[in-house]
Amino acid sequence: MVRYIFKRILMMIPVVLGISFIIFFTMNLTPGDAAISLAGDSATPETIEAIREELGLNGPLVVRYMRYLWNVLHGNFGNSYNNGQPVVTEIMARFPYTFRLAVFSTLFACLLGIPIGIISAVKQYSVLDTSMVGLALVLTSLPGFFIGLLLILVFSVYLGLLPMIGMSTLAEHIMPCMAAGTGTFASMVRMTRSTMLEVIRQDYVRTARAKGVPERKVIFKHSLKNALLPVVTAIGLQLGMAMGGSIAIEQLFSIPGLGQLTVTAIRQKDIPVAMACIMMTAIMISLANLIVDILYYFIDPRLKAQFAKRKKAAT
Repeated sequence: MVRYIFKRILMMIPVVLGISFIIFFTMNLTPGDAAISLAGDSATPETIEAIREELGLNGPLVVRYMRYLWNVLHGNFGNSYNNGQPVVTEIMARFPYTFRLAVFSTLFACLLGIPIGIISAVKQYSVLDTSMVGLALVLTSLPGFFIGLLLILVFSVYLGLLPMIGMSTLAEHIMPCMAAGTGTFASMVRMTRSTMLEVIRQDYVRTARAKGVPERKVIFKHSLKNALLPVVTAIGLQLGMAMGGSIAIEQLFSIPGLGQLTVTAIRQKDIPVAMACIMMTAIMISLANLIVDILYYFIDPRLKAQFAKRKKAAT
């Protein structure tokens, strides 16, 4: 298992390098010049050239990319073109907000969506099943920022129960996490329901019922583990994507997270900040996929048997 995890971590290296290559060249080849933006429209060509020299924007593109990689390998992500602050400082100041938003919104979606999906599958075609499927379809079609606006209108404007902006106190976490997790909640309900329906129709589940195994045991011991495999995959993907920053939600609730920072950096062509934000997102998605693979080992007994055979063959 340790060897497998180490191998997956090594596979992350070419992924991050490839993403850094694409983003660096894309940012440098798009129209616009960071030196002109910083100097202003009335700056002289000499001033612009001096700024370009100071920022290291002169020289061949490949050489600049290799210099950037060399600095990153030594822990230096550079300084922001706009304020001169170290990129790592800006990332670390904003990452906790995005991390909390991603984790809590995913927890909200899973803690509600998975049980409701299981109940809907067990009670197929009941009133509860029909209403939950209909609700999931409606919520899937609504964007997160619209849900956020409705929450603000109801709980902040009309009822005055929750704060409208920020994400510092516990109360300030409720609406952003609900808005960001609503789409994931709907997906969890639909996916859990469909996978559970597929599993409970399998022959081994019918055999367990024919033997007189209690229904609760049939559902939670024999069916749930196999049904959770695609659900865990979806959770990992949603969590990884959320780590990149829910831009609309952060903008709506005035949350100073990575999403806002990434958009601002790309708009202002602040290459060091944009590179660091996107690479951080790529790393978070890769780590989420790694966690999913590890969870597979504990959920799926077939993987345990496969690793046991390899270990036995190696000895």
